[in-house]
Amino acid sequence: MKRLFDIVSSLLGLLLLFPILFLISLVIVATSRGGVFYSQTRVGKNQKYFNLLKFRTMKPNSEKAGQLTVGNNDSRITGIGRVLRKLKLDEIPQLFNVIRGEMSIVGPRPEVPKYVDLYSEEQLKVLSVRPGLTDLASIEFINENEILGNSENPEKEYVEVIMPKKLRLNIQYIENQTFLGDIKLIFKTFGKILG
Repeated sequence: MKRLFDIVSSLLGLLLLFPILFLISLVIVATSRGGVFYSQTRVGKNQKYFNLLKFRTMKPNSEKAGQLTVGNNDSRITGIGRVLRKLKLDEIPQLFNVIRGEMSIVGPRPEVPKYVDLYSEEQLKVLSVRPGLTDLASIEFINENEILGNSENPEKEYVEVIMPKKLRLNIQYIENQTFLGDIKLIFKTFGKILG
């Protein structure tokens, strides 16, 4: 049921959003050097690596300066990138990841290998399901970039404070997930972004 919902909603989403996707692509190309999309290695279900797709919101080779984005004033973020990130529009290309079976609409957000290597045995439970476009932690930490931007040590803040809290919420989701709960999370996500 969940996989069928993922496929149908992703195809429908891409169809309905095609004009917006096309417009975003044109603006990215017109306003900054580099490609339209950005691909990053993430860890998925059963610890399998996959390439997560996003609209590019940063200058080329920005990842060399670190994998965390620290606030809206991060000089690596492009002008259009700030808008896309604020409205979470940079995440739309992940609907292709959902269609390919690497992700789900709802599920724990996929992490980069660097941070997954720090997971405890208990925290590794989040890798027992497909990662998702949204989850409880995404809603709770929708302003994560701002939190990190105000931190004296963003890396430490993420690893020691934010990441454990997000993983606790993800385990809570896995232990209590239902189809109706997923639908509520989707609407809650839209409400949080638009709010």
